[in-house]
Amino acid sequence: MFKVLVQGSESKCLKFRQYQEDSSIMPSPPVGQLDPQMRLSKLTVQGNAVDVDGNIPLRRYFRSGLEMVRMANMYYEEGSLEDAFILYMKFMTLFIEKIRSHPEFRTHSSIEKTNNTKKLKEVLPRAESLKETLQERYRKEHNAFLEQKRKEQQLLKEQEELIRKQKFEEQMIAEQRAPPGYEDEQGWSNAAKQVWEPTPPMFGAPHIDRNTKPLSLLSTVGGSKSGLRSVVVPVELMNKFMTLAHSNTQRNIETCGILAGKVAQNTLLITHLLVPEQCGTSDSCTTQHEEKLFDYQDQHDLITLGWIHTHPTQTAFLSSVDLHTHCSYQLMMPEALAIVCAPKYEEIGYFTLTPNHGLSYIANCRESGFHPHPKEPPLFQTADHITLDKSLVVKVVDMRL
Repeated sequence: MFKVLVQGSESKCLKFRQYQEDSSIMPSPPVGQLDPQMRLSKLTVQGNAVDVDGNIPLRRYFRSGLEMVRMANMYYEEGSLEDAFILYMKFMTLFIEKIRSHPEFRTHSSIEKTNNTKKLKEVLPRAESLKETLQERYRKEHNAFLEQKRKEQQLLKEQEELIRKQKFEEQMIAEQRAPPGYEDEQGWSNAAKQVWEPTPPMFGAPHIDRNTKPLSLLSTVGGSKSGLRSVVVPVELMNKFMTLAHSNTQRNIETCGILAGKVAQNTLLITHLLVPEQCGTSDSCTTQHEEKLFDYQDQHDLITLGWIHTHPTQTAFLSSVDLHTHCSYQLMMPEALAIVCAPKYEEIGYFTLTPNHGLSYIANCRESGFHPHPKEPPLFQTADHITLDKSLVVKVVDMRL
């Protein structure tokens, strides 16, 4: 049995920047409360939150762009229109405006530029149509909100009128029962008591809570503390990977694979383990002929969700080289996962770079090969946004054969 590694002692684990708002700070307004144009503007701001890092190969941006559109299409098909619109906007912002600042852009392959231009021509009308759809939906929701607010105000007026009548009737009854000028033992007259005493509750009247919101607007997908989308990992994935890596492990050679899958209901599902042609050593692994890998993903509409590799003789952690390898994955997708299998110590680690320190630190580190990094604050952490699923099946595609 393999142990799932959690962040612990130092001997066990050396513990396209995307901006994310902390939506837990301010409560979300009820659906339709905001002006339709304001709601659309908020989506546009998120879609414009794209940066280009000249240290990341331009080719990776082009690859990520295809996956961005692929994921947007998946969101669109399942009805998550806002998520689809944001990704379409990111794609357009990146490849119409930002990508030209990359130092490799002028000399990069014209083939990928041409393919990218074709993809832009597909996305532009799709995004415009989606924008109109969202505007119409927001308009209807806003009108429905205004109508509901009007009804609430009318109901409040009716309640106030009932309360006024009730007070008047109670006052008349009190005046009829008490002699003129009567004061109780505390010196309060009937008229004064009527002003001060609180009005009795009106049982049966509907209670209106203006802070009530649909649960869907407050839910956190996957339950992750970090606010990331949940990544569902098939339990059988690790066993299958270590089985195909066994011969390399016996010779103290690392093996690596790519985690690929799809998005469903804002959850990322790992459905494929792709093992590209590669060259490994005792402490490193380099993929080769990645074109085959990319072609397979394009043909099967697969999104890259991270990577997996073995540590034949070491514990499960991320080395300095691993940190730099994973950085490029996580810059493109915050949920990207690095799985490390350490068969000698029967450990499996599920890691990400720490979003508040490790990601930016490694992105700005210019050293290559194995080199020391500061241990505090931690550069990586155990991922808290994963779910292990025993029922989910993973397909293994070994391209080394």
